[in-house]
Amino acid sequence: MQVEKLSNSIDAKKYLERLGVDAGGCSVLSSKMQTHLIYIRDLHVGAANILKQDALSIGADLAVPKGTVVAKTPRVDCLLIATTKHLKILSKKELAQPLGLKILAKHLQEILKAKKPKSVDIMGIINANDDSFFSHSRFVDSDAIKKIEQMIEDGANIIDIGGVSSAPKTKAVDANEELQRVEPILRTIKEQKLYDRASFSIDSYEPLVIQKALESGFKIVNDITGLANDEVCRLVASYKAQAIIMHMQGTPEIMQENPRYENILSDISDFFITRIEKAQSFGVQDIVLDVGIGFGKTVEHNLELIKHLEHFLTLQKPLLVGASRKSMIDKNSSPQERLGGTLALHLEAIKNGASMIRAHDVAEHVQALKIQKALDTI
Repeated sequence: MQVEKLSNSIDAKKYLERLGVDAGGCSVLSSKMQTHLIYIRDLHVGAANILKQDALSIGADLAVPKGTVVAKTPRVDCLLIATTKHLKILSKKELAQPLGLKILAKHLQEILKAKKPKSVDIMGIINANDDSFFSHSRFVDSDAIKKIEQMIEDGANIIDIGGVSSAPKTKAVDANEELQRVEPILRTIKEQKLYDRASFSIDSYEPLVIQKALESGFKIVNDITGLANDEVCRLVASYKAQAIIMHMQGTPEIMQENPRYENILSDISDFFITRIEKAQSFGVQDIVLDVGIGFGKTVEHNLELIKHLEHFLTLQKPLLVGASRKSMIDKNSSPQERLGGTLALHLEAIKNGASMIRAHDVAEHVQALKIQKALDTI
């Protein structure tokens, strides 16, 4: 006899099929092999006691504060520990329970519907401004086109073109100046039909710039203001483009001045829900969500967002993460020295549900993804 301890991240269905388990058994057993940790805030203490008993009755559990059983406080935070099978049972059982448990049941159903992506797109970064925080991403005219072609050869699925820095403490730039910076690149992309080789994204929130990009064959609008401008919504809808809705607290000029959240996961979820509703009211259907790493967040905020990125999959939209060479990796080093940290953060984001990665280093990310995919198939 031989005994082997396997990783919890295995493809459960694949291993069960290898054992020769029948199809029905694979479905049942795989639902028992994934454990979910669900933090529930501000739950009625009576509901917590009901949920605790319901969880225990099916083999799950609920971690609660001391004194919950005697209702020491009227509301409590708690941690539900359950497999997929347990969640399926609880999501139905709690629909019949009082004290807010019906609402909780609906949240559990949303969690069950959330699926991690099967593929990942790499978005290469091209900056047409001379003040981008990473100097190696700055290109103009013909040099930009050469870099774009190289990124495509390296495996980039998307190229993101921007003409304004959004690094902390940077000031806004006039739309005409922004357009003047990016227009030569847009023109060449259109003339050479480079959009047949990759998708192109415009990193802008200015309608003037966005319209020119969409006219040049761009299919994606990457808006750091999260579609705050109604005219941007109208443009995206009229061209049937994809919208990347990013979360940012404040503006680039002031966003890193003591950023604070009541609960960062819930706060950003609420923001996304509001902006998704707005976008859809204008007819925008193709939406990607970006939690905005480094945009009005502390290092701890950024790490929490990447670690718990799976939370946002309940919104049923693809997720983008862009932590490439940012100061959260090591504020005492230069951007040129942060490739290792970038790859670590982006691989963690992919593991937790990201389906689009915005990166300066395309070839290195493509290579890292190949290795991760190979590991996932074992």
